[in-house]
Amino acid sequence: MEILVMAGQLILGLSILVGLHELGHLLAAKAFGMRVEQYFIGFPPKVWSIKRGETEYGLGAIPLGGFVKISGMIDESLDTAHTNAEPQPYEFRSKPAWQRLIVMLGGIIVNVIVGILIFVILAYKNGNTYLATKDAKYGIVAYDLAKSIGLQTGDKIVKVNGKYIVDFNEIRSSDVLLGDNSYYTVERGGKQLDIYIPNNFADKLIGKKGDTEPFIAPIEPFKVGELAPGQPAQKAGLKTGDVITSINGKPIQFYHEFVEAIKPLKNKPIDLGINRNGSPLTLHMTTTPDGTIGFYRESLLKLTTEEYTFGQALAVGTNKAFQVVFDNIKGFGKIFRGEVSASKALSGPIGIAQNLFGGIWDWNRFWAVTGLLSMALAFMNALPIPALDGGHATILGYEIISGRKPSDKFLEGAQRVGMVILLGLMAFAIFNDVFKAVF
Repeated sequence: MEILVMAGQLILGLSILVGLHELGHLLAAKAFGMRVEQYFIGFPPKVWSIKRGETEYGLGAIPLGGFVKISGMIDESLDTAHTNAEPQPYEFRSKPAWQRLIVMLGGIIVNVIVGILIFVILAYKNGNTYLATKDAKYGIVAYDLAKSIGLQTGDKIVKVNGKYIVDFNEIRSSDVLLGDNSYYTVERGGKQLDIYIPNNFADKLIGKKGDTEPFIAPIEPFKVGELAPGQPAQKAGLKTGDVITSINGKPIQFYHEFVEAIKPLKNKPIDLGINRNGSPLTLHMTTTPDGTIGFYRESLLKLTTEEYTFGQALAVGTNKAFQVVFDNIKGFGKIFRGEVSASKALSGPIGIAQNLFGGIWDWNRFWAVTGLLSMALAFMNALPIPALDGGHATILGYEIISGRKPSDKFLEGAQRVGMVILLGLMAFAIFNDVFKAVF
């Protein structure tokens, strides 16, 4: 069922984004009097279509892309039959270079607008709920990765790169983990010391399957939240709101202590001490083969909620949207410098479905991921690679500046090279996803 939810979210999200991206091209082309022959969401074979005026609108069977076919344009179809005839007034090639440039940028512009709108609406609707650093009063849980750079459980991180932080999430922000020469200032034993983060640390954060390795978490007092149906905790009588106080007599106060205590007890009977409405109880159960009992924790740390006016949401949402672009630039920089492995960092459709959308359908998460993908799609399409919008825009920019239009033969060759590059990247990403899923 989780696989179907992942696939459904991926297909819906990409269909929305690709449909709007191609709509940007279509509207710009029609605005300048160009003939648009086809507008499709998905790639062939054709599933359904309808013709309105000069344009055929349809759906393809492969829902991981889409296209707009504009008369007189050498595109991914590599249809060059028109190059042997005189340019017609309604063709792409007969229009001024600046109009063709706007048509090529139309999809990128729409994706940027959509990404910003999604982040603005989410900010206005949900505000910002976060753990203030001052309320993470017990310090951090340092997992193995954190310990490898010198952090310890119980440390209190007070500064990042020399600046005091308000939101605990700033500790794990992309500015820190994708930055260069970043460091934490921590309080330990009444003293402050600096812990430096290696420039290749982002590579270590990415697990073998493309997920994120545990790094830092706040030390959390907790109580029992939602119970998983049919699991040992529910069968033994654990209830939402119970506070776990011990496992086999070992005192438990914080969630990481519970995880550490139960992890080695796989498929074994345990005595679970709890406090229920002030009364101590002991429950008997057997853990699963994974060493769990089946409940979601509810943190007892105080959270801060900040609500935004529409003007504030506009600023916050726009900043979040463009942060996606900046993070992509930083990430590619890390890859090119050899600080992050491309095989770990790059994901195809399988990796996106698993690591971004997840197996639970949550609309807030769905729209947040869709907004992120919209900005990422705009960034990727803006790259100056032939066959991408950015490649077409680069060639048109040259034409505008030089006043010389490249030959149809050159454009056809560039399109072929670009298609080989894109197909190679797609094959690498899909193979990489499968490899990580299997191994």
